[in-house]
Amino acid sequence: MSFQLPKLPYAYDALEPHIDARTMEIHHSKHHAGYTNNLNNAIDGTGLDDKTIKEILNNLDMTNAAVRNNGGGFYNHDLFWKIMSPNGGGEPIGEVATSINDAFGSYESFKDVFLKAAATRFGSGWAWLCVHKGGKVGVCSTPNQDNPLMPGVDCGGTPILAIDVWEHAYYLNYQNRRPDYINAFFNVINWEEVSKRFESGK
Repeated sequence: MSFQLPKLPYAYDALEPHIDARTMEIHHSKHHAGYTNNLNNAIDGTGLDDKTIKEILNNLDMTNAAVRNNGGGFYNHDLFWKIMSPNGGGEPIGEVATSINDAFGSYESFKDVFLKAAATRFGSGWAWLCVHKGGKVGVCSTPNQDNPLMPGVDCGGTPILAIDVWEHAYYLNYQNRRPDYINAFFNVINWEEVSKRFESGK
């Protein structure tokens, strides 16, 4: 079994003006496609080629750089596309909203914590909102293509929201203004999808 590049659930220009069409096209058709192809090459004939991506990441040998980087890149981007929507924005809904308020005091306080985690991640990486068993949520960040599913990563739980802060995710439009990109991201969050992931992850 080989992994396939997931189709976007919207057009490349659907998230404008917050995320521009050219960035989306390059990010999806070049970067995500590259991680997908390299992951397939890395697992070919290794016994991992009949596993799901979550099974691979949960039991990952962290010294295997090819699977770590490309498996992470495949999973992280698949999540990233799905938790954004042209009809996104607004505020959390359902139980995830209650859990966010319990953990951070308010949605605005959560935004501050999430923005700081994403803005201060040195170099390339990701910021995450994760849910733990029982429904408690927390924010963390990881370098490069690491994610909370991987063993030994200081960022646990099930990821339900993620932002890519590699420069290729924003540089064409925002240049070095990473905080502006992060603030724009809040306008495209698909809280319905995040809520579904919260329910299944808790």
